[in-house]
Amino acid sequence: MTLVGRDSEVARISAMIRAVRDRGAALVVHGDAGIGKSALLAQAADTARVAGLRVLTMAGTEAEAHLPFGGLHQMLYPVHGAFGLLPPGQRAALRAALGLSDETVPDAFLVGFAVLNLLAELADSAPTLIVAEDAHWLDAATAGVLTFLARRLESEPILLLAAVRTGAGVTRWTGSGLPELAVRPLPETAATALLGRSAVALTGPERQRLLAEAAGNPLALIELPDAVAATRGSSTLAAPWLPLTARLERAFVERATALPPDTIMALQVAALNDGGALAEIEDATAALTGRRIGAERLRPAVDARLVELGEDRLTFRHPLIRSAIHQNAGPDRRRDVHRALASVLAADPDRQTWHLASAADRPDETVAAALEAVAARAQRRGSAATVVAALDRAARLSPDPHRRADRLLRAADAGVDLGRTEVVERLLGAAGSLDLTAGQRARAAWIGAAFDDGMRDRDTDATTLAELAGETAAAGDLDLGVRILWSAALRCFWSEPGPDARRRIVAVAEGLPLDPHDARLLAVLAYAAPIDRGAVVIERSRQVLAQPVPDPRAVRLIGSAAVLVGSFDVAVAQSAASLTGLRAQGRLQLLARALAAQAWSAVHLVDLAVAIPAAQEASDLAEETGQPYLLGLIRASQAKLAALRGDFDGARRLATEAEQRGLPVGARPVLATAQHARALAALGAGDHAEALERLLRLHDPGDPSYQLALRCHTIGDLADAAAHAGRTEAIGAIIAEMEEAATRTLSPSLHDGLRLARALLADDEALFRDALAQDLSRRPFVRARTALAYGEWLRRRRRVAESRQPLRAARDAFDALGAVPWGDRARRELRAAGERSGQRAAAATDRLTAHEFQIAQLAAQGLTNRDIGKRLYISHRTVGAHLAKIFPKIGVTSRVQLRDALEG
Repeated sequence: MTLVGRDSEVARISAMIRAVRDRGAALVVHGDAGIGKSALLAQAADTARVAGLRVLTMAGTEAEAHLPFGGLHQMLYPVHGAFGLLPPGQRAALRAALGLSDETVPDAFLVGFAVLNLLAELADSAPTLIVAEDAHWLDAATAGVLTFLARRLESEPILLLAAVRTGAGVTRWTGSGLPELAVRPLPETAATALLGRSAVALTGPERQRLLAEAAGNPLALIELPDAVAATRGSSTLAAPWLPLTARLERAFVERATALPPDTIMALQVAALNDGGALAEIEDATAALTGRRIGAERLRPAVDARLVELGEDRLTFRHPLIRSAIHQNAGPDRRRDVHRALASVLAADPDRQTWHLASAADRPDETVAAALEAVAARAQRRGSAATVVAALDRAARLSPDPHRRADRLLRAADAGVDLGRTEVVERLLGAAGSLDLTAGQRARAAWIGAAFDDGMRDRDTDATTLAELAGETAAAGDLDLGVRILWSAALRCFWSEPGPDARRRIVAVAEGLPLDPHDARLLAVLAYAAPIDRGAVVIERSRQVLAQPVPDPRAVRLIGSAAVLVGSFDVAVAQSAASLTGLRAQGRLQLLARALAAQAWSAVHLVDLAVAIPAAQEASDLAEETGQPYLLGLIRASQAKLAALRGDFDGARRLATEAEQRGLPVGARPVLATAQHARALAALGAGDHAEALERLLRLHDPGDPSYQLALRCHTIGDLADAAAHAGRTEAIGAIIAEMEEAATRTLSPSLHDGLRLARALLADDEALFRDALAQDLSRRPFVRARTALAYGEWLRRRRRVAESRQPLRAARDAFDALGAVPWGDRARRELRAAGERSGQRAAAATDRLTAHEFQIAQLAAQGLTNRDIGKRLYISHRTVGAHLAKIFPKIGVTSRVQLRDALEG
């Protein structure tokens, strides 16, 4: 493909190649078919080689899109000898993904991290260019790894160029947020010049017609003139309603049909093969015709500029050529070719099975069972896309309706992992047309409600899911029953199904044959009945945690349950305890949730050293793993964090962003947390009336901000706002309700809030002393709030000298915690009591970004750059680049000084 008229595109990519030694980058090159993307990438590869870069390439094809990690295998095969540079866990994950071992791939994200580290190691010796042609046709597993990689190249001498066809549909590259380069049609002058090179034999009218028809498409300008000159009077340029792609395909077909019969046969085999090995083509032609058609018979196709021959491989010069030959072969010939290919691929059972499936024209249980085996192997290798495709095809080939339904449901279940709602809906629709068993109906209902924690599903309510869970467990599938019940419990968090639904979920949960200390059961009870089963969850969680809990998923659930029942110190600790295991397993979706729970709880405790980095990492991972409502909840937590630090504008901005995500679906925890953030900002600014109005909404069952569990954690703020606004009567009923709830739960958060509320509302010094007498060593912000309220109470009663001690204690605690507005409030009270305070010294949290603070913390703990990179799914070089910025910001020159700087 020529590069006439591509000066600006070439210049941009060349500049990126020159700069790659200093900074990495990713670029998605997109345009219509035949517009010259591949030529641009080929030119980039040549330029990179001349500049001394290592070049790794891959190319997607429709025929190979079902092969998990097939593209990654293409890219990494030239450097597979370097896998030994990786730590054992990452090396094992990568070998499993590439089919070099029989181990199960733990998670695709772990494979992505292994690839990142491998390339970073290789880049120490030479900067690297990765070229992904026709990236829209790469298998989903490879595309996932590449997009994971693309977001982490900033500090690596690695450049990733991916070519994507415009209009290719929804792919991993769609909405990826990566920089893009649109390759547009050639301008008229460049198009005319290009046509002049290839249209020597055409008449003037023919040239004008071609210029108009090609509309600046380089492939058309090169290929159509030959077709016109060779077949004047043919239909190549006739039928003006045909799109350009169809015209090009017709031109290629006409060129191919002029070739010798043996050449056409070999081209048809090559077009349907999901590999390019010449030996396979030759073997398949022998199976078809009884005689072997060797590479020498393909020479006419090379001369016709349809294919290129390497030492042992055939490559089509353009995907449209392959498509044209494929379509022109006709269905009967295609089935014959697929059978022939299957007969020569006995050593590769997955590919053999796909060809047998393509050759089948009626139900065939043998092939369907073989496709099930393909799906099982793909599941081990972490390719949900291949699982879906194999089971979907197996279903279509299933003679038995029951097996067909089962395969469709399993395919739909795998489709949920892909996040493809349209795929899941199609598969469930196909299953729904069959006569399903009760168990299959249960599974279909659960799968249909699986997306977005059920927020977009209006048909299957929490009670229905609870009933299905009970029926499924009673039928013998306890694990599926628990999973369905967990979906029902999540409805109680994200929405409000009502007390009857909550009671039904609890009844089903407590009727299941589960260990009473099973983390899944505790999480269901906490989410469905955070008050009524609060004491049970807290007591059993203590018993569970008295012994080591090896499963990080179970630890995460206990931490998540602790959020709902108000044990925030437990939530922070157990969420943190789950992180190492979830990171090692590459479970980034669960990791995002564990970090979100940790951040939410740490914000409530005003533990900025935990909250700031946890919220930032949770935000990054929620966005990367496609969890929009979790991201909304994290944004709301960050809004609370901003309010606590005195950034009121930031708090309102983040709260608005959270509400924009939560309002369309009524995501109650998002809206409740955002409303709480706005109230905290108002409290910090001294606008107690606004704060009260915001907080009252959290306790109004008719308000979308009402969330049964989270409202229990706002009682201290509610009483503070009401007392200072002079409207204590407005919260009397709420406090009475919460007092009654406190008899049924041990929630530390609720009891802390009520002790402060009693003191503020009763005007009784004994109640302040009682609140301060509690063990609040793990909840210093609560103690400081209470001390501040007590000091204010004393000063208002002209006991000025007595007020100074609790006010000083509150000021110092707020300053240490970084709760700037509350520290300022304590200073104002002290000033009114006749004592001046110095200004709070700026802390590291004030001078570093959230990413930088997290890296600084880990470095201060003694972790190496490689250890930090492993923890955060970034490379060691990126860690080093961040540390180079961190040191001058906080006035240190070495890692040894970091701990003192952070603690100071």
